[in-house]
Amino acid sequence: MQSAGAYSNSSNNLLLNFSRPLNEKILLLQVLVGVFLCINCLMIFTFLKKEFFRDETRYILFAQTLFVDSALMLLTDLLSVVTYFQYAMHIITCSIICTVLTFLACCTPLTLVAMCLERYVAICMPLRHGDISTSRTRLYGLFIIWGISSIIPLFNFIGYWAIIPRAALYSYAVCTSELTLVEAWQAHGRSIIFIILFLFLIIIIVFTYIKIMIAARAASDEKRKSTSKSLRTVLLHAFQLFLCIVQFLNPYIEMAFWKVEEKMLLNIKYSMFIVFMIAPRCLSPLIYGLRDEKFFNVLRHYAMCGTGCLFSRLLEIRQMKMSSTLDINK
Repeated sequence: MQSAGAYSNSSNNLLLNFSRPLNEKILLLQVLVGVFLCINCLMIFTFLKKEFFRDETRYILFAQTLFVDSALMLLTDLLSVVTYFQYAMHIITCSIICTVLTFLACCTPLTLVAMCLERYVAICMPLRHGDISTSRTRLYGLFIIWGISSIIPLFNFIGYWAIIPRAALYSYAVCTSELTLVEAWQAHGRSIIFIILFLFLIIIIVFTYIKIMIAARAASDEKRKSTSKSLRTVLLHAFQLFLCIVQFLNPYIEMAFWKVEEKMLLNIKYSMFIVFMIAPRCLSPLIYGLRDEKFFNVLRHYAMCGTGCLFSRLLEIRQMKMSSTLDINK
């Protein structure tokens, strides 16, 4: 257990240690997060501007991943910066931030599985898709996702406040995600819940993939293209889910490198943060934002500030003039 002495309440620790020079890693992280947030904000704006996107389940789930991933990346980046500068944060504030981060991190894998189930219903039960995918079922589905996502954060939060020394309630410490794991049983309990959740999600994804694959083989040539696209989407979600789940195992992966020198350990942590935190969140815009033709056309329109239609119209006029010129010459 961490003793109360492990926390600092010194007023000197309440200021950022700006004397520490910025290195290329922290600067690169800011660039990656900035680009990621700009793309996500543009996609969120696209979703909110068109009403028909808000009437389809897959776009609503996609929008949730955009909101959740953006909030997660923003909070994680903020926590990384204050940790880099050794900012001592109030224990209560830190525990709340860690709880919110865990909730957001759990929400994305569950939403990915829900998106796979939506594709399964659309491909394998097309006649019932309209009856199943209603506003009420969407609301129930979101409540289920949020409820399951709250299990691990509440487990950590309640366990932490049940064990933490009373003297530490008004103290300060450098905030890290492992701060709320005071006892070994908390880490083991969280790991068990993660493993059960991971197996449950993998079973659902494998089930949906097999069912869609069977439907693809039995589909006609006209429907085979959309079915094959759904198969690739499920595979991408499975890979994305794997990266999201591995992120929860980062502390245990880091334990294997604790005996190495500090600089190498920091490089390992930085690499795992890029691969298992940023990379999975960058896949969602690629999977739906760019591969979905309807969404991509609207996104391109707003990305080009509405000039895309003007360029298309000018191209059509030019082609018409060229065609008329050829007809006259004939």
